[in-house]
Amino acid sequence: MHIQISSQDLSYDIIYEKGALSHLGDYLNTDRKALIVTDSGVPADYAKKAAACFKEAFTVTIPQGEQSKNIDNYLLILKKMLEANFTRKDCVVAVGGGVCGDLAAFSASCYMRGLQFYNIPTTVLAMVDSSIGGKTAIDFEGVKNVVGSFYQPSAVIIDTETLETLDTRQVNAGLAEAVKMAATNDAELFDYLEKCDDYKAHLEEIIKRANAIKRSVVEEDPQEKGLRKVLNFGHTVGHAIESAAKGKLLHGECVAIGMLLMCSDEAGARIEKILKKYSLPTECGYDTKDLVDIMKHDKKANDKGVSCVWVDRIGSFEFRNMSWDELAERGRK
Repeated sequence: MHIQISSQDLSYDIIYEKGALSHLGDYLNTDRKALIVTDSGVPADYAKKAAACFKEAFTVTIPQGEQSKNIDNYLLILKKMLEANFTRKDCVVAVGGGVCGDLAAFSASCYMRGLQFYNIPTTVLAMVDSSIGGKTAIDFEGVKNVVGSFYQPSAVIIDTETLETLDTRQVNAGLAEAVKMAATNDAELFDYLEKCDDYKAHLEEIIKRANAIKRSVVEEDPQEKGLRKVLNFGHTVGHAIESAAKGKLLHGECVAIGMLLMCSDEAGARIEKILKKYSLPTECGYDTKDLVDIMKHDKKANDKGVSCVWVDRIGSFEFRNMSWDELAERGRK
């Protein structure tokens, strides 16, 4: 099964097939060089399977964690491609979570002004959200995603067999992004997530429904000039928490906390209940002033405050300009 995303830059497929990692030649041109970007937390066999599909492949394995999404690893990837004489006919393939995808895509967008990039997400978080839509970035000087570009993948290949090796904490952190999609855009999906007792048995259905939401948003606003900002629900505060946590919390866990600070009491009660169901954190524990100082580096910030996504009723949203004092007050609640 596959669905197509059509944006201003490129039309590409999201392909769903168990076992797809072993026969990538069915979906893309493998008669060329490929740079496989993975990390130490991803089973090495996944990268080996991907590499074996290509005429010639090189693999870069970075340490697991957000701290690896840095300029040093970006330069490492560029150096590897240059040493191996990559041309614009060759490609970069991410096999892993959002860190691998962001880093690999940004590198692909810059090398020789762009060569084809394929995303093979192996986490729920990446399958639900970060692998789709063309946002690429690295962190710099302690600020998350401050250096990056919009660069659409040539295809996203979702092999849900890779989730079998994912631990429960990572699965739950990924589901936070599905909760985000549902809370802002799909009350029926939110109801489904509330009522679904064996959510691990329904991961593929949840992923597909979340992808359908993101597809409709990205197609309308590929470069985040308007509607696409809805996908930042929970992220404005969440990114600040993630920076303050310095690797102690996963991205989805930070987004979970961030959502609770950007909604009405009624919506917040439902969101909190579902977060607890998925064993996700609901309290921050970091100094509000420190978080506000970090948020001042947000791309949507100005001297007076920052534009945020607010959920008053599940399944709907609005954009709000919030002052730094208002944000500080929300954080103290």
